[in-house]
Amino acid sequence: MSSKVIEEPARRIPIYGEYEVAVLGGGPAGIAASVAAARAGRRTLLIERYGFLGGMGTAAGVTNFCGLHANVHGEMHSVVQGVATELLARIDRLGGLNAPHLVLGKILAQAYDTAAYKIAADDLLAAHKVDILFHALGAGVVMDDARNIGALAIETKSGRQAVRGNIFIDCSGDGDLAAWAGAPFEVGDGEGHMLYPSMMFRLNGIDPARAGEAWQTIPRLMAAAEAAGTHKFPRKAAIVRPQRSPVEWRVNFTQLARADGSAISGIVADDLTQGEIVGRRQAVEAFEFLRTVPGFEQAYIVDLPPQLGIRETRRVTGGYCLTGEDVLGCASFSDSIGVNGWPIEAHVAGDVIFKFPPIPQSRGYNELPYRMLVPEGIDNLLVAGRCASMTHEGQSAARVSGACFAMGEAAGAAAAQSLAAKTRPREISIDTLQLELTQRGAFIGRHQQVPTGL
Repeated sequence: MSSKVIEEPARRIPIYGEYEVAVLGGGPAGIAASVAAARAGRRTLLIERYGFLGGMGTAAGVTNFCGLHANVHGEMHSVVQGVATELLARIDRLGGLNAPHLVLGKILAQAYDTAAYKIAADDLLAAHKVDILFHALGAGVVMDDARNIGALAIETKSGRQAVRGNIFIDCSGDGDLAAWAGAPFEVGDGEGHMLYPSMMFRLNGIDPARAGEAWQTIPRLMAAAEAAGTHKFPRKAAIVRPQRSPVEWRVNFTQLARADGSAISGIVADDLTQGEIVGRRQAVEAFEFLRTVPGFEQAYIVDLPPQLGIRETRRVTGGYCLTGEDVLGCASFSDSIGVNGWPIEAHVAGDVIFKFPPIPQSRGYNELPYRMLVPEGIDNLLVAGRCASMTHEGQSAARVSGACFAMGEAAGAAAAQSLAAKTRPREISIDTLQLELTQRGAFIGRHQQVPTGL
């Protein structure tokens, strides 16, 4: 990258709009945050870089909700409710939701159709009167003072514009807004190592009868192919599972690294460029192997997503940092605003390593404290999603969509409460926030009865 610079002339930026709550990023956290703020009567804008919502779930082709469920003393329960329940019901009405399926014999995940997700999310936000601005990329902030954001700069096809807000919620996944505002953050495990990204893709044309439970046999076939020297795979623990239609399967087979073997960075443009190119190459190589699997002989790649699947970049430092010990120990917090039932899922070099709380001895979920949404140093900002305050290991679990829905809903409700009380988000009444969340159908742990059903 060149070290040369140019001087950008000062310019006057038109104000796109003035909002009480401005949310950057339309993934699970951003969807839930904007709905929660708007349903409380606050004028809310959701800003999204693509032309659709869903975050990594649609833009990176994940096509699979993780963390909606927990293994509670050996029984499966749906533990993420509230806004997430409304969204899933809409996806289901469109015929785009699979029944939950078992992962590693210990936890449930739930596949969906990406088109149904996009349509359902549009409908959900419209029902709650959330304003949306698509094709808008966050580009920086203008500070009112050292601790307060005055406006978010965005780049659009209409040129650079600015959004004024009373409270901002960073659901960008990368902690972009927080970093621009000067909030402290961490990257990686202390030595700069992040979770490895993947290039997801989907196949069509599978013969379901012949494929059967191919996800059970594919690991053995991979090992045999490597031993025979016909194929070499970037990682173990490949995931190949059917979608709503059994002729279509999702494939999570790739792992993207720099030349030195470390994970590519989702906040370095050159890394992202190479990751996209190498990711598509790895997808083709994986596809060529899968064509040798019974039932996949006539398969074809039906979708390569718009972007690489990024798991970890910045983690903003908040009032509490969720740890791996909290996940494995099923920690409780007096300021809990939701729960995470997903285990630690560490995407390390060449492999994916899962660590679960004790099963069936444990309740299988940790609570999520409100403090992890409140960044240090900035007074009118909340952070929700995979860039919230967590350690590298804690984020390996609570980065998934279930926990992101929970964090986002709490952040949106907290922003509305802060405005109503005319106080900073870090000073709101936790009791009032918890009461509102539970009355809206959310499960926050604490003394609530665990929801029944899937």
